Amino acid sequence: MIKNTGYRKLGKTASHRKAMLNNMATSIILHEEVTTTVQKAKEVRRVVEGLITLAKANNERAAKDTLKDATAVKKLFEVLAVRYANRAGGFCRIYRAGLRKGDNAEVAIIKLVD
Repeated sequence: MIKNTGYRKLGKTASHRKAMLNNMATSIILHEEVTTTVQKAKEVRRVVEGLITLAKANNERAAKDTLKDATAVKKLFEVLAVRYANRAGGFCRIYRAGLRKGDNAEVAIIKLVD
């Protein structure tokens, strides 16, 4: 009997899911906002909040495993770690943005707070 896996599979293989979430996390860090489906937004929020926590702890090596873009790593450590130094968590916020035209999927905007 299969129980709760602890994460959403999103209809992707493990490698595809990991690559997609890493790429979305890079985009959120660079642009501070991304529009996607609600389920993907909820999963990528876990990745981004973990990365910001790594940056606050000054663990650059672990963050580079997820972020392959040097400018994203630089912004994470020089801008976002300083911005959220006094914040314990809740670095991202998800706003529901209605339904997507074409497939009627529920869309959300995920933003960095402040």
